[in-house]
Amino acid sequence: MAQRVAVSDGAGSSKSSSRVRVAVRLRPYMVKQDEKNEGPCVRGTGPQSLEITNWRNATETLQYQFDVFHGEDSTQQEVFLSSVKPILPHVLNGQNASVFAYGPTGAGKTHTMLGSPAQPGVIPRAVREVFQLVRGRERGGDGWDYGVGMSYLEIYNEKVLDLLSPSTQDLPIREDKDRNILIPGLTHTTLHSFSEFDSHFIPASLNRTTASTKLNQRSSRSHAVLLIKVVRTQRCPPGRQQTGKLYLVDLAGSEDNRRTGNQGLRLKESGAINLSLFTLSKVVDSLNAGGSCRVPYRDSKLTRLLQDSLGGSAHAVMVTNIAPEYTFYFDTFTALNFAAKSKQVVNKPFVRETVAVPTRQVKRSRDEQEAPEPQKKKLKEGKKKKNQEVPSPSTQTHSPSDQQSVLDRLIALEKMMMGSPERERLNLLQTMAQSRKEIQELKKKQQQFESRARELGQPDDTEPLFRSMLPPLHRKQSTAARPSKQQAVVSPLQVNQLQSLQPCALVHKTSVCLKRSEGKKLLEQAEPLEGKENSGLGGWESHLDSSVLERSCQNILQVLNSGSLKELKSLQQIGDKKAKLILGWREVNGSFTQVEDLTKIEGITAKRFSSFMKANILSVMGK
Repeated sequence: MAQRVAVSDGAGSSKSSSRVRVAVRLRPYMVKQDEKNEGPCVRGTGPQSLEITNWRNATETLQYQFDVFHGEDSTQQEVFLSSVKPILPHVLNGQNASVFAYGPTGAGKTHTMLGSPAQPGVIPRAVREVFQLVRGRERGGDGWDYGVGMSYLEIYNEKVLDLLSPSTQDLPIREDKDRNILIPGLTHTTLHSFSEFDSHFIPASLNRTTASTKLNQRSSRSHAVLLIKVVRTQRCPPGRQQTGKLYLVDLAGSEDNRRTGNQGLRLKESGAINLSLFTLSKVVDSLNAGGSCRVPYRDSKLTRLLQDSLGGSAHAVMVTNIAPEYTFYFDTFTALNFAAKSKQVVNKPFVRETVAVPTRQVKRSRDEQEAPEPQKKKLKEGKKKKNQEVPSPSTQTHSPSDQQSVLDRLIALEKMMMGSPERERLNLLQTMAQSRKEIQELKKKQQQFESRARELGQPDDTEPLFRSMLPPLHRKQSTAARPSKQQAVVSPLQVNQLQSLQPCALVHKTSVCLKRSEGKKLLEQAEPLEGKENSGLGGWESHLDSSVLERSCQNILQVLNSGSLKELKSLQQIGDKKAKLILGWREVNGSFTQVEDLTKIEGITAKRFSSFMKANILSVMGK
């Protein structure tokens, strides 16, 4: 059994918070042949500040202040070291972290996240750093075992697709009882080294949806999310387990369809991208407005997945990519305003930890294991009480005397629980012994009846209806109607009386009539005592007269072939669903040639067919 506990980040209060860090990266200036060289509209003014021309007044500029500003000459290494690397150790401590690239199409988001073989981006550098941190801690002997795994997905046209398994369809996004976001069915691959990650990630990246537009030769048409999951387990008791997740997100860029020239499928893709980014902007506005405003996480698959990163429980970094050309002016202006709002969002990271609570294994006796179902429920309830009394080692510390007192109470409770099943088991054994004794007496009377019938001239090849007598029926009688002396069970029969008894379904005792439900129950009790197995035709049917069995099968077969829906439902164990299946099978394959063809119906196994035949034959015999 495990108990989930939340641990604060660092040595501070459990209510520690972490603001979303925002870094802005400016792409180098590029001018096409058919465009005017008007110069850049954005320029940096410091390591954390930049300015953009005011579109209302070209003589003025608008100033912005962020955590980090990366100019045109910034390298992939600088972006990683200053913005991404500081949050990675949190992942190994059981906390979540998130890095996502935001900006208009053609601003260099994919280059920042993926890079090239010569200039690796944030994703390969971050994964390599995670493995280096794991190896460093293992060499340092910190007393923990580490496991690393990956999942890779894209959100395309509001559908979650698994890039490691391209054949999968749209996957759902769920939330567990601890408010953790998860995706059932998403492929999770265990990793042991960075080279193993590279062998999975590169082919999966080729599965991502891209297309060419007027602004970008290889435009991302989906949001790509790489999940790196680090699980560390404490080697010594109490065996704590901490789980940290690293989200590396390459967002698709917002697009102006008038400039990209999107049509048809490209236009639909652009609409889905812009809608998800608009919802992302609404989420940020709602978080900045305060707790009284509803946060529309569920309005988009993207915001639902990034719920931990924005206003959630992750250390978040947003790398905003912008372009300096005037062609991208309004896209850049919008991206900077969104980045300025995002840096005001505050997250509350915490450690996701699972603590195993040790439980004392009590060896159960054989009598307890064989207890009836009601007693098993009592035992389960007793175990729940026992678990409630066991203190959690993560919250309380007991002295040896306290632990011995708890153990004594548990043993006393277990002895008290074992008393009731033991008495009921003895009563059950006494009842079974009495029933067996009565059955033996009835067998002797059956033999006497058969020998007396043979003396009166019954043919030798005539078999009794049941090879073994059924146990007696215990019926309550009033004291006034009860006879003072036991009467003879079998009276002398004449030959003509025996011939009239052959078509009957049961061998009746005097003044005893079997009900259908009682006969079925007694038949089931009699068979195990005789050592017979219920294995379809040829088992229990051998106890019946062959003519009675054949006539019952013909009646059932006639109902199966010509009966309406109502008549089929009148058969035992045939409900509305099975009756409709029988009608459908009859329309496709024709009439049933034998009752055994019923096993061809979906859901009717050989065991169900045997039970069906028993119930319907007894139904006919009890009428």
